[in-house]
Amino acid sequence: MSKITCMANGPFLVDGVSEVVDASGRSFDLQGKTRVALCRCATSRNKPFCDGSHKASFRVDDVAPRKA
Repeated sequence: MSKITCMANGPFLVDGVSEVVDASGRSFDLQGKTRVALCRCATSRNKPFCDGSHKASFRVDDVAPRKA
């Protein structure tokens, strides 16, 4: 089972991942990792993975609206 956590002002943290595939259908070598951080600020030099570049200025509202 996978779990995706939206990190505050940071990446999507994915636990339980078995494969990450690019737009051409090619798999990234995860080197046996089952946890990855996926970039969502678009400034990482290691896309689709986070390299910490978001720390400079990336801000986002991570709270999804909930119905009462």
